[in-house]
Amino acid sequence: MSVDRYKAMEVFNRVVELGSFTAAATALHLPKARVTTLVQELEAHLGVRLLNRTTRRLSLTDDGALYHQRALAMVQDMGELEGTLRRAVATPAGRLRVDVPAAVGRHVISPELPQFFKRYPDIVLELGSTDRPVDLVAEGVDCVLRGGLVHDETLVARPLGRLKVVTCAAPSYLAQHGTPQTLEDLEQHRFVNFHSAKTGRVFPFDFAKGGEARQVHRPHWVSCNDADSHLGAVLAGLGLAQQPLTRRTCALLESGALVRVLPDWTVDALPMVVLYPRNRHLTAKVRAFADWVAEVFAAEFAAGDGLGP
Repeated sequence: MSVDRYKAMEVFNRVVELGSFTAAATALHLPKARVTTLVQELEAHLGVRLLNRTTRRLSLTDDGALYHQRALAMVQDMGELEGTLRRAVATPAGRLRVDVPAAVGRHVISPELPQFFKRYPDIVLELGSTDRPVDLVAEGVDCVLRGGLVHDETLVARPLGRLKVVTCAAPSYLAQHGTPQTLEDLEQHRFVNFHSAKTGRVFPFDFAKGGEARQVHRPHWVSCNDADSHLGAVLAGLGLAQQPLTRRTCALLESGALVRVLPDWTVDALPMVVLYPRNRHLTAKVRAFADWVAEVFAAEFAAGDGLGP
């Protein structure tokens, strides 16, 4: 149904209700000529006469009476539907399917959920915690939280901020293999590498200092595609790693369970984003989650501020 045909149906219903083109025009804030034209165009489209017109009164034809009954129900249904959609856009409510990295779900999102539900009691959250790529449309997921750069034109990425990253190792590893002082020293060390769950590609170590950028590739005893497993392997003394400075990592550094190495070399920060389909309207519940998770991650981003560049 085109917008004009819907408007003509609405106008026709009001003419029947008020019994007058003039009264309908006044009620709808339209010129009388426009009301008359819309009804005439509707009759022409249907190929039937809907109204009997005399100088004194209007009356419905048999076809008009049948059409009015159906048209009135359709306009009412459309009004209810539009009202429901407006409320869905304006009020955070209903089922919300979100997917986040496993470690983020366990250590960042879940501990803060009581505050989320206190703020949004009408949202029912279905939280998936995975590190694999998610097809949002095929899997019916409203939005996902991911770290790293996104190269998918079908998705809209809302930046949350950037997590600082440091190079570190467990004291047990450094006691056995020594502490590297230069990038050249890394030739004598093993890495705990991180690889893409989608492609299997192992990410190199990135370093920058004074305008110089370097990438270092080293063999590993273990490579992980899950942040918790990756951190666990580092704590077990299996090699050097580059870790995002979350509150958890900062606590491990402060306690001595991890030791930062090569502090003069900075590492590219890890961008965090909320992703949702480009062709899907941003509902109130998705916007509410994105706003809330941005607040949650503000504390994560601030955690590394005291540990230098």
